[in-house]
Amino acid sequence: MKGYVITIRDNKVSDSCADNLIKSNSEVGNDFSIEKFDAVTPDNYKTVMNHYKIKWTYPWEHTRLDLKSGLLLVPYRTAVPEKRIACFLSHYKLWVQCVETNEPMFIFEHDAIFTDKVDVDQLVCSKYGIIGINNPIGATRRSKDFYDIMRNSPLPIISVPKIDDDQIPQGLAGNSAYLLKPSGALKLLYATKQYGAWPNDALMCKQLLPNVLGVTTKTYTGLQRIQSTTTL
Repeated sequence: MKGYVITIRDNKVSDSCADNLIKSNSEVGNDFSIEKFDAVTPDNYKTVMNHYKIKWTYPWEHTRLDLKSGLLLVPYRTAVPEKRIACFLSHYKLWVQCVETNEPMFIFEHDAIFTDKVDVDQLVCSKYGIIGINNPIGATRRSKDFYDIMRNSPLPIISVPKIDDDQIPQGLAGNSAYLLKPSGALKLLYATKQYGAWPNDALMCKQLLPNVLGVTTKTYTGLQRIQSTTTL
C-alpha cells in the first residue's frame, strides 16, 4: 500500500505542505509510505488531455442541467480555469495508475495533514471502492450537516452523506484525502469517458457512482490552512 501526495513542482508552498503531510504520516504511525506525485500544471495540461483523449465539459460561467446525468452543474469560483483542469488531471493520472497496478492507494492533495492513525485494513475490507478520510469541517459546503451525519452513525464507514438536492453532485469532503481501490478507479475512468472531465469533486459524486463512495465516520486528516492553488 502506498500513498501519493499531488505536489506542484518548483512551488515552495506546495512542496513544503507535502513535506508536512509526509511528516505527519510518520508521526501518527501509519503503516504506509507517501510519495510526492508531480501535479499536472497549466503549462502541460493540454498535452495530458490529448494523451488521454479527455474533453472538459463542465461549465465555467453559467449553471446548466447536464442531460446525460440529470445533474445541475454550478460553475466553481476559478480565476484561472487551466488550474482547475490541471487539478482534475492530476487526480486522473493517479486513477489510471491505480487501475494499471491493480493495487489500492491513498491519494492526497498537498494541503492535507494527518490527525490520527488510519485503520487501513478496515478501509480495504470495506465494500466501498472510494473512501474519504478527511474532516469535512471547512472542506465542503454544508460541512456541519455532513459532519453531523458522520458523527451520529454507529458504523465505521458509511455512504457519502446526502446534504443537498438530488440534482446537486455530492461526494467526498474536499477530495483532499481518500483511499482508492482499482474497482473505484475503473468507475471513475468510465464516468470521465461518459460525461467528460469535471472538477474531480463534482465527477466523484454519489449520483454518478452509486454504492461506490464511502466516508469514515472517524476522521484521520484535516487541512493545512493555505491559499488555494486552484481557485486563484
